[in-house]
Amino acid sequence: MYCLRQWTLVFLGLLLCSRVGMAQQNAETMASAEAAMLEKIYNASLTDGAAYEWLRYLSTRIGGRLSGSVQAEQAITYTKKELEALGLDRVWLQPVMVPKWVRGKAEFAYIESTPGNTNNVPIRALGGSVATPVGGLKAGVVEVSGIEDLKSRDPEDIIGKIVFFNRPMDPTRINTFEAYSGCVDQRHSGAKEAGMLGAVGVIVRSMNLRLDDFPHTGSMSYGDLPVPQRIPAAAISTNGAELLSTTLKLNPDIKFYFAQSCRQLEDVESFNVIGEIKGSENPEKVIVVGGHLDSWDLGDGSHDDGAGCVQSMVVLRLLKKVGYTPKHTIRVVLFMNEENGLRGGRKYAEEVARKGEHHLLALESDAGGFSPRGFSFDCSPELLNQVLAWKPLFEPYLVHQFYAGGSGADIGPLKPNATVLAGLRPDSQRYFDYHHSDADTFEAVNRRELELGAAAMTSLVYLFDNNPPKALPPGSE
Repeated sequence: MYCLRQWTLVFLGLLLCSRVGMAQQNAETMASAEAAMLEKIYNASLTDGAAYEWLRYLSTRIGGRLSGSVQAEQAITYTKKELEALGLDRVWLQPVMVPKWVRGKAEFAYIESTPGNTNNVPIRALGGSVATPVGGLKAGVVEVSGIEDLKSRDPEDIIGKIVFFNRPMDPTRINTFEAYSGCVDQRHSGAKEAGMLGAVGVIVRSMNLRLDDFPHTGSMSYGDLPVPQRIPAAAISTNGAELLSTTLKLNPDIKFYFAQSCRQLEDVESFNVIGEIKGSENPEKVIVVGGHLDSWDLGDGSHDDGAGCVQSMVVLRLLKKVGYTPKHTIRVVLFMNEENGLRGGRKYAEEVARKGEHHLLALESDAGGFSPRGFSFDCSPELLNQVLAWKPLFEPYLVHQFYAGGSGADIGPLKPNATVLAGLRPDSQRYFDYHHSDADTFEAVNRRELELGAAAMTSLVYLFDNNPPKALPPGSE
């Protein structure tokens, strides 16, 4: 009896070891197959990629694509045609009403040290700003380091003045998006806060880490400020900001003049551009990739966010090119109106909720076309651990920074109906040199970096499709 027990235990031990060994061998085989697929994806992107040429047309033939503009409508037509040429299962336009703000004539500004003694400085109206009076606006200047500094001032010092917000981006922040977040409130809400205190105009230092002559525009809001209290707001280049600050220190009684003729018009109809490959096993579950098709009217919007749009389009092209049949529906969405309203992202999320769709993954590219460094993930800790297991597959391609964090503005509204939200994270050091300025042009994009980003996105989509998250929200099965 004792011998029988011993042999039974030995047999069970051998059986367990065999099963563990088989499971380990299966896992190694799967990892090897996944590594081989990633290599195919990268090779296809780097030898026969389409992102760069698509971006060339979008940027140089169409140009800046402000919501509601003719150029935005041309971009919709162009990208829809290119998606249809890929032979997808479905391509369609999703209507959305968007704001229409127009810049008008070129802005003009100068610093007046004494009557007749002036220095011109580069400015650009902030998106959503009202115009100056027809003949322009000239007044004394109060320099502040941010909104809190403004609120600490004696209101008598603000009335009738132009408030100059001169808080720079923090150069010690290695993640430049953190530096941007640390001071962008003065651009977004500065005119509202200054208008409440009786200021007549606002000039904001450009969100840029280098010193140059490119003013950087961006969205701003008056909130619920009554129309009579709404004051014109413009961005000044970093070199211009330095000159204005230095001149003020030498002579606090200088005047600043600026003229802009921007206008807010009635909302107009526009569209999100959507294409998809139906899943072969679970078509009701969706993996979506996207970027925003609109851009500011300065430059041609190559980095922000033409790059993200063409990279997202290429994901579907690469999956077809390497012969991969998705198990879940893979969808690309080119969102309209991220820059000054987020209407496209909200509309898409509304339709997803209305249809009861569930998204396994929503991946956005909206941080420029620079070398990819990794991904940020907005999901539960348990799901993040599953994703981190794929990190070694990306390390040969130097895409090794996987971390919990934000995803993207356009996919944010999807959170109630998505398991994982993710953002492509390229090297961010040069992004704000170009962001929202005349410098954001096609010549600033490197072909290889752009195609590497497309390959990284495609690889992540493939891994999610081939290994869907184990833990899903209640009711999503």
